[in-house]
Amino acid sequence: MISAMKFVSSKLLSSLFCLLLVAQLQAADEPTLSPLPAAVSNSAVAISHDSGGPKIFSFMGMGPKKTWDAIGNNAYELDLDTGKWLEKRPMPGTAGRLAASAVALHEQVFIFGGYVVDDHGRETTVPDLNVFVPIENRYYRGKDIPVPVDDAVIGVYRDRYIFLIGGWSSSAGSKGEAVRNVQVYDTEKDMWFQATPIPGTPVFGHAGGILGDTIVYVDGAYKNPIGEPKFLASKECWMGIIPRKGDFKKIQWTNLPVHPGNARYRIAAGPGPNEKRGGLIYFAGGTDNPYNYNGIGYNGRPAEPSPVTFAFNIYTEEWEVANEPSPTPIMDQRGLLYTRMGLVTVGGMEKGQQVTSKVTVVKPFRRK
Repeated sequence: MISAMKFVSSKLLSSLFCLLLVAQLQAADEPTLSPLPAAVSNSAVAISHDSGGPKIFSFMGMGPKKTWDAIGNNAYELDLDTGKWLEKRPMPGTAGRLAASAVALHEQVFIFGGYVVDDHGRETTVPDLNVFVPIENRYYRGKDIPVPVDDAVIGVYRDRYIFLIGGWSSSAGSKGEAVRNVQVYDTEKDMWFQATPIPGTPVFGHAGGILGDTIVYVDGAYKNPIGEPKFLASKECWMGIIPRKGDFKKIQWTNLPVHPGNARYRIAAGPGPNEKRGGLIYFAGGTDNPYNYNGIGYNGRPAEPSPVTFAFNIYTEEWEVANEPSPTPIMDQRGLLYTRMGLVTVGGMEKGQQVTSKVTVVKPFRRK
């Protein structure tokens, strides 16, 4: 009996050793992700999983000076297999943009809207849809957004339709406003549709995504109805169900319970894999103090990033805390990218409103 127990213990220890060795080898195979070639915040980011291997893209955004002339039109591509960045052809146009939205689909990256800032600080939302073809390092122009938006939520449906949900819209010389529009772009026909508007308070700088037939978005900023500060953080959370049959533009919206932590502005968000009983849309960082592009809140106080990461499970319809508080919280993001390494943020603002070039990986371990 004692010999048998020793034999079992020996086999167990051997198995554990092998598992540990495999884990170490897998970790060793993962490359270290290099920082961006330049510090940038509020860039439009996307991840592709096409034939050339997984790639992350960053377009435009703002440099460390945080002034109108620090907004650039640079474009970068990160190869996740090597961990190295390449500088790509700059975005078309004479001025860079902030708060644009991007998504990769079918060997292309679609970049929507955003706003430009002139030397007097005036902000104008643009209707541009630029499509980047990485393998050819070129852009072409898609059909303009019917209602130009910046600071919108973006998501892909059925590998064909791209949804732009809410956001801010302003024309040259106008004060602008947050809109309820849900605008749907057909990538096959280069056409736009209007879907069921969001039913809650119109917001911008909110966060969310699409997973399967489910849309989830949270928070953002809304206009203060009684004066100052000009904008407040919204605590509204919404889920939209896209019909599997019939008219996909007729979304069924439901008000969700508030998520863990304070209401926040410009959270990084994005969907994970759509697994049975485990499909999660992740949210990380952001700030409870809505701010202008320089990181100073509309209340006059500097905004600081939140360390909290959480997720919404589309199957249980419950919120889950996704990880321990981040030691390096980030705000001013345009996406949270799910990779085999974990959740990735690109650039953004750290504590003290410092624009960073860091590429940060957060392991998406879950606990309720």
